[in-house]
Amino acid sequence: MKKWITIGIILLAVIILYRVFAGSYNNMVGYSQDVKKEWSNVEAAYQRRLDLIPNLVNTVKGAADFEKSTLTAVIEARAGAAQTTKEVHDQVDKEGAKGLTGENLQKFQAAQNQLAASVGRMINIVVEQYPQLRATENFRELQSQLEGTENRITVARRDFNDKVIVYNTYIKRFPQNLLAGMYGFTESVYFEADKGAEKAPAVKF
Repeated sequence: MKKWITIGIILLAVIILYRVFAGSYNNMVGYSQDVKKEWSNVEAAYQRRLDLIPNLVNTVKGAADFEKSTLTAVIEARAGAAQTTKEVHDQVDKEGAKGLTGENLQKFQAAQNQLAASVGRMINIVVEQYPQLRATENFRELQSQLEGTENRITVARRDFNDKVIVYNTYIKRFPQNLLAGMYGFTESVYFEADKGAEKAPAVKF
């Protein structure tokens, strides 16, 4: 009788340990994938901004005497942001949430902030010096699209941070904190906007 009780206790312990290890691993995978998914939404929101830039530049080019250096700065900033986005995307695609390092997010934000600043400067010049251009239908439509894009970016960043909170909290709790390193799960970083970066570029006409 004692033999069967001992076997039963051992089997119960094995089942409990399996559920702890397997359950924790599966949850970590799930939360990590949630972070990765929300990051893809962040990328999509920023990509929408990138896609609008060529239309904006082409519209502004209609003013023959528009500052070429300003247009060049926008084009170069867009190229830099696109390249940085691709680099971060490739690393996240390969490593999941672990690819979202502080260094990667810092590079990503810096490139996007530079693009937003260059677009803002171009728009300010249009507003101040080209009233006939800002009154065109194309320009007004771009204003609306840019404003909508900035709203999407804000929502995507907030949703991303929400998923990161869930993931980070889970892997820090006992007993997951003992297993996370064993499974290769590390803390993800939050998307923290620089001062003033949470504001949309000046797109009022």
